Amino acid sequence: MSVALLGAALFLLLVGGNAMAETVNFDNAATGAAPEGWTLTMTGRGQPKWTVEVESTAPSKPNVLKQSGQATFPVALRNGTSILDGFVEVKFKAIAGSEDRAAGIVWRAKDADNYYVVRANALEDNVVLYKTIKGVRSALDIVGRKGGYGVKVSVPSGQWHSLRCEFAGKLFKVTYDGKPMFEVEDESIRDAGMIGLWTKADSVTVFDDLTYGALN
Repeated sequence: MSVALLGAALFLLLVGGNAMAETVNFDNAATGAAPEGWTLTMTGRGQPKWTVEVESTAPSKPNVLKQSGQATFPVALRNGTSILDGFVEVKFKAIAGSEDRAAGIVWRAKDADNYYVVRANALEDNVVLYKTIKGVRSALDIVGRKGGYGVKVSVPSGQWHSLRCEFAGKLFKVTYDGKPMFEVEDESIRDAGMIGLWTKADSVTVFDDLTYGALN
């Protein structure tokens, strides 16, 4: 078991269950087209473009999922997932974007207008966790700190990074590049929902090795 999966298992055992993980790496998908098994959508307006592409630097070669369109918040939801407590993790590389250069992971999504998301931003050099309710995004306070806006951390463009959230009940624990970042508590969304991927505005971002699991 990898260090990441071991960490997930330990977290979920602590809250009373076992971790069962699944990984999506897009390597068996047709390139140049949208992947099967996903709802490719957005929060807000625009024209997102999610396609499977060959990427020579992919952590698991040859393919990645690429978002290269423009929308308020492009969202890709994994069909058939319904997780209340568990974890989601992805490897990402921010390639381009003048307005934004972001990569995010989504959990407890009811639809494209209602979900939690934590994202890393290569233009702002920070990691921030939000709730999106009825299409309105709001940043959430970090445990032990009122106010502020996520955590400042270097997010170099053109390099692969990892982003992870472990969630159980109202507690969310965020890890970036293998290092614990912060915790958030929130009870706005109490039901199981889909996991997914997220970008913002004109971000051109590629994703690989999406791993997720639920408490049994």
